[in-house]
Amino acid sequence: MSESPPSRRNAVVLVSGGMDSAVVVALAQERGFAVHALSVAYGQRHHSELQAAARVCAMRDVDDHKTVTVDLRSIGGSALTADIDVPEQGGDGIPVTYVPARNTIMLSIALGWAEVLDAGDIFCGVNAVDYSGYPDCRPAFIEGFQQLARVATKAGVEGHPMHVHAPLMKMSKADIVREGLRLGVDFGQTVSCYQADGEGRACGHCDACRLRAQGFAEAGLDDPTHYR
Repeated sequence: MSESPPSRRNAVVLVSGGMDSAVVVALAQERGFAVHALSVAYGQRHHSELQAAARVCAMRDVDDHKTVTVDLRSIGGSALTADIDVPEQGGDGIPVTYVPARNTIMLSIALGWAEVLDAGDIFCGVNAVDYSGYPDCRPAFIEGFQQLARVATKAGVEGHPMHVHAPLMKMSKADIVREGLRLGVDFGQTVSCYQADGEGRACGHCDACRLRAQGFAEAGLDDPTHYR
């Protein structure tokens, strides 16, 4: 009698609908994890990225996909959650597209779900190379949150620390494009634009669009982004 295959470990993967998180889903699956995808409707300008997240999860056949609603629009403070114009080019300092505490809140929700699932791993797509200057996309943030998880959870205090993975942290957008191509990610189904329209078509001018287009150009590949 053949032995039963070992059960896969659960992991919670944050999925925004953008190209980075789509690659992270594929990487987690390649590493043998059962992917429980988590998207957050936080009051962002458009819902097309959440629709893209659903497409990505369906195409990758994840084990579960949950969308949690948090109203960050009620506190505003960002061009993505308030009536503030999205700049066409990033300037000096932290840009107005930074959403206060967004990644902290998203990872906290992921941490809670991971505890419920008895999952010891969380994946996110933060990146410290092409990251627009956001403070919550740096290695120090991930390290700090992982330390928080160790002291703030039942699993952590009982000696089963949570591991927060940021596999794209040191990769350029071109590297991410190449990795996605290797993993069979359909980037045409993802949405990165800060002000995409209801059909998910990109503006082609914001910082997110610029970084995305630059990544495909540097990788020597055609850009499958749908522009309006």
